[in-house]
Amino acid sequence: MGNAGELNELVVATNNGHKIRELKRLFPGLRLLSPGELGIDFDFREEGGSYLENSLGKAGSLHELVHRPVLADDSGLEVPGLGGEPGLYSSRYGATPDGLRLTDAERCRILLAKAEGLADRFCFFVCCLTLVFAEKRFVAAQETLPGELARAPRGTGGFGYDPIVFIPEAGRTVAELSDRQKDRLSHRGRAARRIRALLARGLL
Repeated sequence: MGNAGELNELVVATNNGHKIRELKRLFPGLRLLSPGELGIDFDFREEGGSYLENSLGKAGSLHELVHRPVLADDSGLEVPGLGGEPGLYSSRYGATPDGLRLTDAERCRILLAKAEGLADRFCFFVCCLTLVFAEKRFVAAQETLPGELARAPRGTGGFGYDPIVFIPEAGRTVAELSDRQKDRLSHRGRAARRIRALLARGLL
């Protein structure tokens, strides 16, 4: 693919079906393909010290396999009152010593139990989106969504920690938002709009 003006397809460096569906909404007009749709068994170990390092690592690693533009996401929830937990380990929070990951609901229960005595329940989601065009050629956008840790899960939409993050301006948890509301407010939506704006203006 010679330049960004010809961009009409992206490979997404994730196997998370919820995340793929959300990214498809956030990048209308582009065809997004998962590694599985290309017959690739992709599994990247997230061992970086930042969201950017993990996101760029995933995108770069998959790009070496597909040799076409790759979009990657690394995201997490941070609770300052708990020292930033779960942070970079959000998807692995509470994992057993043998590496078995918990369900979203189990991770939410663990986090709420740990935060039970917190007076300040401020928290925020972080998302770093990285779009790799070629080796050493990429763009990244990192955004946040501030909120408050709810006392109990509410809502059935979204995924991950969405049911336990209350957004004061919306009066709902993220899991209670419609897709349109979530895409407008969320950390991932904000990061996607930054990258889409650069693409639309022909700056990439």
